Amino acid sequence: MSVTIKSAEEIELMRQAGKYLAKVHQELERAIKPGISTWEIDKIGEETIRSLGCEPNFLNYQGYPASVCVSVNDEVVHGIPKKDHIIKEGDIVSLDTGLIYKGYHSDAARTHGVGEISKEAALLIERTRESFFQGMQYARAGRRLYEISGAIGDYAESYGYGVVYDLVGHGIGTHLHEEPEIPNFRQWRRGLKLKAGMTLAVEPMINAGSPDVEWMDDEWTVVTYDGSLSAHYENTILITEGRPEILTLTEEERECIWQE
Repeated sequence: MSVTIKSAEEIELMRQAGKYLAKVHQELERAIKPGISTWEIDKIGEETIRSLGCEPNFLNYQGYPASVCVSVNDEVVHGIPKKDHIIKEGDIVSLDTGLIYKGYHSDAARTHGVGEISKEAALLIERTRESFFQGMQYARAGRRLYEISGAIGDYAESYGYGVVYDLVGHGIGTHLHEEPEIPNFRQWRRGLKLKAGMTLAVEPMINAGSPDVEWMDDEWTVVTYDGSLSAHYENTILITEGRPEILTLTEEERECIWQE
C-alpha cells in the first residue's frame, strides 16, 4: 500500500472522524476514577462511539476483543479490558482508541493520572505529550518524515527515557494502518518527503526506564521489560503547507496548543 494523498472531500471526512474521536476521549477522561474497571472504561468508549453514529475500529481488528486499549502503569499498549482489573488511586492509564466515520478512520491515545500520582509519573505523562509536539515542528509539506521521528526521540531521550523501538506510528485513512510507518526515534535516513494531504497517526510510546518491551501471554498486552512506567500520546494529523492540522483535538485544545 502506497502513501495516500487525501482529496478535499476525504479530508472533510477525516476531520469529522477526528472531531468525534476527540469527544470520545473527553468522555473517557471523565470516567476514569479509582474503583472503575478497565472493562467499564471500554464499554463507555464503545457506547460513546456508537452514539455518534460511528463504528469502533479496534473491535475485532486482527482479533482484538475490545474497542478501547486500556493499558495501566507498566503496560505500554494494547491492554485488554477486564472486569477484574480495577483502577486504583495513583495509577496511570493509557487509553488508545479509534473510530470509523463513513469509511474513514481516526486514531488517538492519551495517558491519564488517577487521583494523586507520583512526580515521576506526572513528568512522564507531560513529557510524552510534549515529545509529540516536538515532532509537530517538522510535520509540514516539504519536510522529511524522519525529522518528526528524530525530534520525538531526541526530546524523550534527553530526560533519560526509553523510547519504544518495537512499536511505531502509521499512516491512516480508509484503513486503520496505512503506509508509512513512523518511528519515534532518530533514523539514519531522512524518510519520505511530506506532502499536503497526507494523514498520519503519530504516537510516542515512552518508558520511564528501558526501551525494551515484551508481549504477555494474551499476545496483545505489551509491557515494559523492566517493570517501569510507560506513557502513550497519539493524534491523527493532516499534513498541510503550514503547521499540521491535529484532527483528534477539540477546538478548545487546538486553540490552547498553538498559543503555547
